[in-house]
Amino acid sequence: MKKLFIASLILISGLSFSQIAVGTTEENNNRWIFGGGIGFGFGSNSMFNLQASPRVGYRLTDDLEAGVTGTVMWQTSDFYNSTMFGVGPFVNYYFARSFYVSGNLQHFFINYKDKYYDFKASDEETALYLGGGYLQRIGNNSFLQLGIMYNVLYKENNSIFANGLVPSIGFVVGL
Repeated sequence: MKKLFIASLILISGLSFSQIAVGTTEENNNRWIFGGGIGFGFGSNSMFNLQASPRVGYRLTDDLEAGVTGTVMWQTSDFYNSTMFGVGPFVNYYFARSFYVSGNLQHFFINYKDKYYDFKASDEETALYLGGGYLQRIGNNSFLQLGIMYNVLYKENNSIFANGLVPSIGFVVGL
């Protein structure tokens, strides 16, 4: 049950996730990309979650960036509280200025408290998300990013996540 709640909240957060990456123009020759996103979700039994996912990257070429991303998520409901922290490297490759492929390895640390039974637990899990998507230009260096990722390390009945599939919607500035 705990895994289902956590995974549902992650999926809801992923759907409301917004990503912003800020960099400078090529003229300034600054290849650093800073950004991240926030997400939130609501559900039954007074469920609420809040997520922040900062990232910092470096453009290795005009189409390839790599860096470090993190995730911090807090969830609460009438029955439980949980916090999750994740950190790891990512890589994005952009092609035809309209599409991208992405990889993201994160190791998650989870603390969970069941309010009804006064039970506490901690867990860890590593996820390797591979996927891609579409970029739609919405300004000079601004893009709407629509994608889907799959956790290739996901194991049914042995994961904190409900499934390995994660849709994403983001906003990227500075590509």
